[in-house]
Amino acid sequence: MGIPVTVLMPTLAPLAKVSRCRAFGANVVIHGANIGEAKLLAETDPEFAGLQYINGYDDPEIVAGAGTMGLEILEQLPEADFVVIPCGGAGLLAGSALAIKTLKPTCRVIGVEPKRCASFLAALEAGEPVAAPTTPTLADGLAVPTVGGNAFLVAREYADDIEQVGEHEIALAMLRLIESEKLVVEGGGAAGLAAILPGGPLHQEVQGKRVVVPLCGGNIDTTTLGRVIDRGLAADERLVRFVAQVSDQPGGIAGLTKLLADEGGSIKDIYHERAWLQTSISNVQAKVILETTGKEHAERIKAKLEEKYAICWQPTTALDNEDPIDVYSHESEPAQPKVSACHEWCEW
Repeated sequence: MGIPVTVLMPTLAPLAKVSRCRAFGANVVIHGANIGEAKLLAETDPEFAGLQYINGYDDPEIVAGAGTMGLEILEQLPEADFVVIPCGGAGLLAGSALAIKTLKPTCRVIGVEPKRCASFLAALEAGEPVAAPTTPTLADGLAVPTVGGNAFLVAREYADDIEQVGEHEIALAMLRLIESEKLVVEGGGAAGLAAILPGGPLHQEVQGKRVVVPLCGGNIDTTTLGRVIDRGLAADERLVRFVAQVSDQPGGIAGLTKLLADEGGSIKDIYHERAWLQTSISNVQAKVILETTGKEHAERIKAKLEEKYAICWQPTTALDNEDPIDVYSHESEPAQPKVSACHEWCEW
């Protein structure tokens, strides 16, 4: 159409998304730690004065366009009981909920947002859009610190509920899509599926129901995808880690690796250290990352190891589930690091 377009994205935007926009001829400006900061620049920088600003999740026409997804869902599956929709700025949720509830009021429409950017829940509690605490999330496309004002008013009226999912559930949903459906879906797009899988907040509620889950988004960098797969495997216990005390004599490590091989485990990484083991000068700590076929296989290997070695299975620290520094909000104070109390000789 020959219309010049400038797109503002935060620094966390996937390179795949940036390169594709540029391939379409857009002028891409990278600014800010999150979508909110990029939006502020678009609205205040004199460089963009005179240009028509279109909010990607709160412009009324954008919200109305999102409603066509709701129309298509009921056209293709009029008997749907649940529609579970990812929620960031709330535009897709608002438009789709309005369309679905207008045509079929009995169909439940549920929004799903990441726990690390629960901006819609914050808006519900405050009664209006407010800035929510935001930390890095696999669902970067949903990391909108403040939901859109127009979208919030519509979604609050028509959506039945809002749920939250954590990084563990999102990674597992992405892995399931890759393995079962051969689909590469970004974290935000997989948030709806994360909510209904085992362990998700909607898993029990949707049993026996007809459920629609939009997979909205495939912008993910290859390097990020690799890390997500590893996290999904770890969440599935197909990737486990442990520390074992073994003899520091010739053959000590060999005995450990033979046991793992006999039980069908595949060593992905192994490291041994002497300096921090205080119990015996003749022993060494072997730290192992192991590939298994799943939870039952991992438990079988653990049982075999415990017959012969003192082990610390799946050691964790507080830093495994917390961000020491909130890189989205530069005003946050760094968290104090903690160590696991698994065993005093087992600090991963």
